[in-house]
This record gives sequence, C-alpha cells and structure tokens, in this order.
Amino acid sequence: MTDPNYQPPATSGGEGWFSPGRVNAQLVYVLYLVSFVVGLTGIVGLIMAYVNRGKGPAWVDTHYTYAIRTFWIGLLYALIASILMLLAIGFVLVFAVAIWIVVRCVIGLQKASAGEPIARPTSWWI
Repeated sequence: MTDPNYQPPATSGGEGWFSPGRVNAQLVYVLYLVSFVVGLTGIVGLIMAYVNRGKGPAWVDTHYTYAIRTFWIGLLYALIASILMLLAIGFVLVFAVAIWIVVRCVIGLQKASAGEPIARPTSWWI
C-alpha cells in the first residue's frame, strides 16, 4: 500500500539542463561559444533563452536577457561588418565582433557560475 502522506524528496529546482536556472544559463553561453564551430548551436541557445526567460529567479532572467541581446546585437554587428568587407575594414570588424561575443559569453559564464546577476543586461557594450 502507498502512504497518502508520502512526499517525494525535494529536487534541486532550477538546476537541470533545460529548466530555468544557473546550469541552463551556463548552457546557453556554452552553446553560443560552440556556435563558432557548429553554427546552429547559437540558435538553439537563443531558443532556450527565450523559452526560459521569465520562468526562473530574477537574477537568472538577467542572464537570459543578456544572452538574447548578445545574439541579436552580435548578428547586427556581423551584418554591418559583412557589408563593410567591400571596403576591406569589415575583415577587421568581423574579428572584433567575434571577440565581443566571446567576452560577453565569458562574463556571463563567470557571473552565472557565481550566482550573480548581470549588472546591465540591456547594454550594447560589454
């Protein structure tokens, strides 16, 4: 027989790969970094950030906002750099955009690992 008062042990809420939380925010940043080698992982990270934004703690939501903006702003910068390749300066700007994305992802990973929010998640800079 089963005990009607039985309660399953508490799980570590928010710590799964796909549930909103620290681990998921870190996974989004890692997917962005892996997208330099395997292009589609960045889109997967973007979708995960959109799906989980607003469902976790407030400090995790700052990471999702930061990651979403990193994707879209990085795409905008990359398009501008691609157009400027006609003037040869775009080749330098493509590397600058890649460095900008890597720096934002590393900052996000460090803050997520420490359980800290992103101070200015809507920033266009770092």
